[in-house]
Amino acid sequence: MNDIQNLKPQCVWKNFYALTQVPRPSGHLEKIQQFLLDFGKQCGIYAVKDPAGNIHFRKPATPGMENRKGIILQAHMDMVPQKTPESTHNFETDPIEPWIDGEWVKAKGTTLGADNGLGVASIMAIMEDKTLKHGPIDALITRDEETGMFGANELPEGELQGDILLNLDSEHWGKFVIGSAGGIDVTATLDYKPVDTDPADAALSICVQGLRGGHSGLEINEGRGNANKLLVQVVRQAIEDCEARLCSWNGGNMRNAIPFKAEAVITLPKENVAAVKEIVAEWKEVFNDEFKLIEPQGIDVSCQETEAPKTQVPEEIQDNLIDAIFACHDGVIRFIPAYPNVVETSSNLAIINIDDSHANIKILARSSREDMKGYVVSMLESCFSMAGMKVETAGSYGGWDPNPDSEALHLLLREYKELFGEDGIIQVDHAGLECSVILGKYPWLDVVSLGPTMKSPHTTTERALIATVEPFWQLLKKTLEDVPVKGE
Repeated sequence: MNDIQNLKPQCVWKNFYALTQVPRPSGHLEKIQQFLLDFGKQCGIYAVKDPAGNIHFRKPATPGMENRKGIILQAHMDMVPQKTPESTHNFETDPIEPWIDGEWVKAKGTTLGADNGLGVASIMAIMEDKTLKHGPIDALITRDEETGMFGANELPEGELQGDILLNLDSEHWGKFVIGSAGGIDVTATLDYKPVDTDPADAALSICVQGLRGGHSGLEINEGRGNANKLLVQVVRQAIEDCEARLCSWNGGNMRNAIPFKAEAVITLPKENVAAVKEIVAEWKEVFNDEFKLIEPQGIDVSCQETEAPKTQVPEEIQDNLIDAIFACHDGVIRFIPAYPNVVETSSNLAIINIDDSHANIKILARSSREDMKGYVVSMLESCFSMAGMKVETAGSYGGWDPNPDSEALHLLLREYKELFGEDGIIQVDHAGLECSVILGKYPWLDVVSLGPTMKSPHTTTERALIATVEPFWQLLKKTLEDVPVKGE
């Protein structure tokens, strides 16, 4: 694993490896915040934590370059904590175990944290390098981007000093992002009084797992299976055909990740157990046929006898919940009419938790149009309100409107062509980026997002393409050196 520190450019990879050794799941960032503050002090640069929990670095201009436009480098410190079913990893205490697999860097049994660890590592490399030529540089490393962009939303005004913001949170090398979708969290909840299970009944645990999961912005257009949406089909038939009753449901764990596992516990007359097992086997065959080109690794649908819970969901409430989950839209709703290959609007049925007295369902809706974002919210409100659920929204952020005339964009495209002999690609992403939130507080900034290539962020197959990190670093250095003079 230490070989990762010897990859080129070493200045980036050694810092990335150091980041993997510091626990930093969203919501538990004390250790990484202190690590970054200590790093800043060791480099002899300005390093503070603002009231929102973001870390700010500041590095003065190279002598003679004080008149250049100020650059703000931006990334987020938290990572999505996903692990394989057999992993015993504790994200709050254990280091990530990165390893080299051919042309990729991966992690053993967990997400890698290259999203957005490679961006943070690049910022660290710039802050500690005494040989670089550059104008004044600010760096903003935000907290809890993955769970609601809390650091960016709570960013104090007047903290940033600069003219150009380079967001280092994109996942496709050679593509320069100049716009992204907005998003909003939709939560439906219901409290109810559970009823006792029949002591004569059997209990079964039905589990859908083995799906690829994925990033609910970047990969929502691939039609990957959503474990919650698959499981509801199985459970609904068990209820309709075999007198099953729902006791609990646990599916998904991150609002911005396509759920790859969901499990429900049901009770039913003992004489119907065999029939439910047949239903489960039939659905397994159907799902694997339906998704054979999208989920080629195979989808596991299993059914195990388990200890009967003491309580279950009341029948009428159970039926309403199952209907709502079944009816809830998941996936792409519309593509951008002018750019038919780019998703405009989507929703991700991300998390379902139903226990002995409470139901909680979370959806992340995204759109590059505010009116369509409102449409999705109204659609979801209608769906879950009919089930008697309370629907609330939170964490709304607007889309980032593209600026094809961006001076920073054209500088990057020019540098990219000179360095690598090919044209860069201008892109608008469906994934949400913090740029839109930061622009709301600093509207004069010229913003572009870029990064090395990563695949399957937010999943345990997350990986970083080694060969793209070196050119990414070269482009960053050249851009810092050639940033224009203020007023030009």
